[in-house]
Amino acid sequence: MTATTPPPGTVLLAGATGDLGGLILRNLVGLGATVRVLTRPRTDPARIAQLRAQGAEVVQADYDDPDGLRRACTDVDCVISAINGLDGVILGAQSRLLEAAAAVGVPRFIPSDFSVDYRGIRPRSNRNLELRRDLAQRLDATQIQATSILNGAFTDMLSGQAPLILFSRRRVLFWSDPDQVLDFTTKEDTATYTASVAVDERAPRVLQIAGDQVTARTLASTMTDLTGTQFRLLYAGSVGSLTAISRAVRAIMPASTEPFPAWQGMQYFASMFSGDATLRYINNDRYGSRKWTTARDVLEQHLHSQTPPLSSPRATVHKT
Repeated sequence: MTATTPPPGTVLLAGATGDLGGLILRNLVGLGATVRVLTRPRTDPARIAQLRAQGAEVVQADYDDPDGLRRACTDVDCVISAINGLDGVILGAQSRLLEAAAAVGVPRFIPSDFSVDYRGIRPRSNRNLELRRDLAQRLDATQIQATSILNGAFTDMLSGQAPLILFSRRRVLFWSDPDQVLDFTTKEDTATYTASVAVDERAPRVLQIAGDQVTARTLASTMTDLTGTQFRLLYAGSVGSLTAISRAVRAIMPASTEPFPAWQGMQYFASMFSGDATLRYINNDRYGSRKWTTARDVLEQHLHSQTPPLSSPRATVHKT
């Protein structure tokens, strides 16, 4: 059943200068919401001008400035956090924003989850997801009505950032099970949905969305169809071996402030291929039926963007 969406109110958006945050801003404005964007005082004036040109009110405050954060949250109906980083951001800055929102009586808060389902992962198996789980515990200890949006992995990662598809080798990697369901949603679709959640006073504690649900096997079939060249499955080991490798790589790599070093990507694949983080209650139609961008859509666009194009639709599949 489609939820009834009340008239848009005032939304405070943190992280609007990032890719996802910028898309959320555009969609909020499109829904007619009054959008207040939180930026740090040292933000580039040109960027601030761009935010205002998009229709946002810009407020500036450091995340270690409680008074400034409370002022930013005053008279706001919902806070969206689209900031990303390590514990200093997910637990530090975001917790302080949550405290400020609670202090001035903001009724609703959307945390910066935007991930696979972290609730079922094993202890110490995925650093980034555990940060989100720890933040969820803090959220649940407040009186704020929170909504976590779980969208799987970003589909955009399939075109390069996540080395699941080995384009030049015509292979698709898998661990343990080539038929394990993997959840993917584009940033654009996630942002569109998030904007609708922000103006939905009856949004539940967790909403799960998936622009597409695929397996390594179906990805190989899609790539074969798109390129006219056979893509084969490549067994990369068990989930257990991947977990062990990720721990070893983490131990020998120098400390980094990057949210996604190589070993974190391994942890993410382990969480997905184990089935621990699979989405099980998809709510795609909560705000009406719409076309979601599929993995095939993203891969086809990626192939056509290559020079020379890698795709050759309807060509003969070479079987060797």
